[in-house]
Amino acid sequence: MDHSAHTDAELWRSAEGVAAWQEAARLEEPNRAGHRRFMARLLPLPEREPSTFLDLGAGTGAASRAILDQHPRSTAILADFSAEMMRAGAGEMERFAGRYRYVEFDLSAGGRWPEAIPAALDAVVTSMCVHHLPDDRKRSLFAEIFGHLVPGGWYLNYDPVRADDPVVEATWQRVDALDNPEAAARRQHPTPLERERWEHHLRHIAPLGRQLEYLRSAGFEGIDVYFKRLQNVIYGGRRPASPAG
Repeated sequence: MDHSAHTDAELWRSAEGVAAWQEAARLEEPNRAGHRRFMARLLPLPEREPSTFLDLGAGTGAASRAILDQHPRSTAILADFSAEMMRAGAGEMERFAGRYRYVEFDLSAGGRWPEAIPAALDAVVTSMCVHHLPDDRKRSLFAEIFGHLVPGGWYLNYDPVRADDPVVEATWQRVDALDNPEAAARRQHPTPLERERWEHHLRHIAPLGRQLEYLRSAGFEGIDVYFKRLQNVIYGGRRPASPAG
């Protein structure tokens, strides 16, 4: 197969591309699972009342599973544009039957959201997907998320960021290789499909400060970097609880 002809969409919609992603995720998940559990704790979802959160670009639902475990009264809507990814996710999400549903939604396309996504959500999360979007789409997506949150509703993003300083970037890569030598070795000797996935992965990663400014422009408050380990961060904020903030 000629992988050079792949687009981002084709990579994520193909069975081969999803299988390659699942293998890469298997190598990374031991380090990421604790980060996602921390993100789940950051969300102030009610303990005694039902709540609904949206997991955008959900993939197979790793972030949703962490949140559903942490918040037993919550329900998840998982949005993804890949039927192959959603099929893979159905098996991963089996123990949460009745507490989640998938919705088809392409994050890269702006505009009107599917009617299957409620107009007012208690929280929205993204996990390892926003970095695939160009900056203009990151900015517009954050504004769309703001518009779909209830007053006081939170948005959190778990994602890699880019270092502008090459010394910092080299340090991140060196320590990341020590944390996950198998994944680092595969990046040194990738298959053609793995190389293409990595190039797509790197294309739109943006510096942290720029993304925080997009949140401010959208109207969020309480903006902070709530977690950071090397290039991986959890940042976010909330929609003001009232028009006065």
